[in-house]
Amino acid sequence: MGNAESSSMKEMQACESHQWYRKFMTECPSGLLTFYEFKKFFGLRNLTEASNAYVMTMFSTFDMNDDGFIDFMEYVAALSLVLKGGVQQKLRWYFKLYDIDGSGCIDRDELLLIFRSIEAINGIPTDLSAEDFTNMVFDKIDINGDGELSYEEFMEGVQNDEMLLATLTESLDLSHIVKKIQGEIKIPKP
Repeated sequence: MGNAESSSMKEMQACESHQWYRKFMTECPSGLLTFYEFKKFFGLRNLTEASNAYVMTMFSTFDMNDDGFIDFMEYVAALSLVLKGGVQQKLRWYFKLYDIDGSGCIDRDELLLIFRSIEAINGIPTDLSAEDFTNMVFDKIDINGDGELSYEEFMEGVQNDEMLLATLTESLDLSHIVKKIQGEIKIPKP
């Protein structure tokens, strides 16, 4: 029985991988996704300057070798993070995404910019404004009160606060993008 489940899981993963590859190559026949194509791929048009900067930061975090393109392996790694990544992996990625200037800390302006951009891109009204959310994050987890969140403060603070963890996870929920990519996946019958 275990073999049948394992075999079925491998077939499903192969089917998903094939579908991801087909979608990637259809949208990007060169095999290298540029920033412009990245925005087009996800239907991101007419962005504000701040939102465009946020999308560029997201693109850069997926461009692991910093060559200015997202190749298929980087694309798969990004999807795997979104689909299967654990809390620690996702929080590391969030920290890298929020640390816009690469200083190793997140300041209020960086976090505020990210959340304003997320609001603009998602177009979904939230209970908390970007300003209120930023203030709440810093009030809760900026332990030393220096106005910056170190990697340690961020990781520990978010993991120890279920509401913050849920809010961050929901704000960066890319499942609608994954659904767009996956389409209808039919699981082979054993």
